[in-house]
Amino acid sequence: MSTATITLKDQFPGLGGGWHYLDTAATAQKPQAVIDATVNALGRDYATVHRGVYARSAEMTLAFEAARRRTAAFICGSEEEVVFTRGATEAINLVAQTWGVQNLKAGDRILLSTLEHHANIVPWQLLRERTGVEIDVCPLTADGRIDLDAAESMLTPAHKLVSLAHVSNVLGSMLDVRRAADLAHGVGAKLLVDGCQAVPRLALDMAALDCDFYVFSAHKLYGPTGVGALWARAEILESMPPWHGGGAMIDRVTFEKTTYAPPPQRFEAGTPMIVEVIGMAAAIDWLAAIGLDRAEQHERELGAKLREALRMRNDVTLFGPEETAGIVSFALDGVHPHDLGTILDEEGVAIRAGHHCAQPLMDHLGVPATARASFGLYSDESDIEALLKGIERTRRIFGQ
Repeated sequence: MSTATITLKDQFPGLGGGWHYLDTAATAQKPQAVIDATVNALGRDYATVHRGVYARSAEMTLAFEAARRRTAAFICGSEEEVVFTRGATEAINLVAQTWGVQNLKAGDRILLSTLEHHANIVPWQLLRERTGVEIDVCPLTADGRIDLDAAESMLTPAHKLVSLAHVSNVLGSMLDVRRAADLAHGVGAKLLVDGCQAVPRLALDMAALDCDFYVFSAHKLYGPTGVGALWARAEILESMPPWHGGGAMIDRVTFEKTTYAPPPQRFEAGTPMIVEVIGMAAAIDWLAAIGLDRAEQHERELGAKLREALRMRNDVTLFGPEETAGIVSFALDGVHPHDLGTILDEEGVAIRAGHHCAQPLMDHLGVPATARASFGLYSDESDIEALLKGIERTRRIFGQ
């Protein structure tokens, strides 16, 4: 183990005591820099934003809007294109219930894929109930990637939206976003990308990707829970009606009529998640200082090593492509993933076991659940060794 890895791991208070955390795809552990930033924002520096005329409120407002600029710069977007939300789930719902309601009607179609997270399925089903829009599902390739060749053959001018995951939270497979954008725009559709698993490990450029909406959550990228962002093209945000009503999103209110603030404030009703936004900016600063190239390479290498070790066993089924973004899903013959997860927990190893909020994908794979190991920047080979040791113990317990 390198000194650099030890130093990095030591920045995470939640990783002490020999605990092997392999559930980063669900939520990342937090470095001390992020913890300190949130503690200071909640204590020493705390004040409301956008309203107070006193100095601390003005300072917190500057910090809050600086966090917006930092978030925008992180994905190579513009600050007027970044809306703070409670996370990616709320961001998708916001698009569905504003842009979707305004622009989609009976006879229009949405294209999703088999591997989508429930958060990129259910909001569109709710929209279908409200508007009559139809949903199509793009299949996967044999190795678990979204089949863009199939998408090309499925798309028609009736499709108004394509909504796909950049990186699968179950399989770790990655989408060619630019090709997906070209296909969507070729039939006049917009492209929304769920970037939750991509933002912590891939350098992003909204102009290069050429999507229309991009959503992510801070807690996946070493930041707090309860905050995330919607990026959307400025002209699209400008055309979208507000979703929630209240303070901060208004221009002028009378009982006869209310006029609304321009984006992004139009979509941020009420007192925002001040502390969480500051924490997200701190996480972005921390991750950027480490380097996204380093994150991607490190997690890919660990994923490849784990897949290689599991492939040597004749009692393990691996899911997904050989090259993944540090996410490995598998099944141990004759052992339910929940049982495996419980026994691994006794060994100090934390994995995810279940359907991972992707039940249609489980149906496609023909299993009720999978075991999933997912890596972060703090992960190392000792985590793989502990997982493999725990699998051996599980096999002995099951007497096979």
